[in-house]
Amino acid sequence: MPAKSLIGKGASARACLSVCLAGIAAGHFFMPAGEEKHMKLKAQILDEAAIGRALMRIAHEIAEKNTGADNLALVGILRRGEPIARRIRANIARIEGVEPPCGSIDIGFYRDDLSPLAEAPEVRKTELPFEVKDRDVVLVDDVLYTGRTARAAIEAIFSCGRPRSIQLAVLVDRGHRELPIRADYVGKNIPTSHSELVEVRLPEFDGETGVYLMDLSH
Repeated sequence: MPAKSLIGKGASARACLSVCLAGIAAGHFFMPAGEEKHMKLKAQILDEAAIGRALMRIAHEIAEKNTGADNLALVGILRRGEPIARRIRANIARIEGVEPPCGSIDIGFYRDDLSPLAEAPEVRKTELPFEVKDRDVVLVDDVLYTGRTARAAIEAIFSCGRPRSIQLAVLVDRGHRELPIRADYVGKNIPTSHSELVEVRLPEFDGETGVYLMDLSH
């Protein structure tokens, strides 16, 4: 089913919109009856095969830039960044014969691609089953938009130790940066407007694999 968005006026409507967007990011949706409008599908950007090729290319680029995988560690930004990180790790293992460790960071209900309402994304939980000190850490997310999610994740990693480097890999870069954040590895650049949403669907959460451009209703 397509996600939904609430368009209203005033502080109460904005607060309700924030809660509803949080529900979408968490993988569930709730909204007062009669207050919803549908998002419209504009185009499918990537299918399952194209996503697979993009993640394999990213894995090759990571291995090449870091001269192998011995010092690598991957950190997926929940929710969809985590399974993407696991797939990149599996690809690196096939390429290099070494499987780097993989952890995760939970930025709570905030998702950079869904809403500019959260000015300071809150890190809720960090699970890093490895020492970050002197490691080359690759952050992995599904969509890069304003850069605020990546910034919060970088701060969380530094709170656990001082890595040798922090790199960023994203499946989709949709532009509109608000911070000086740049991805080192990008599956696909997709020019968008602020009225559009890039929706990444993965089997772990959505029962299918694909990247879609959605039009937010007004």
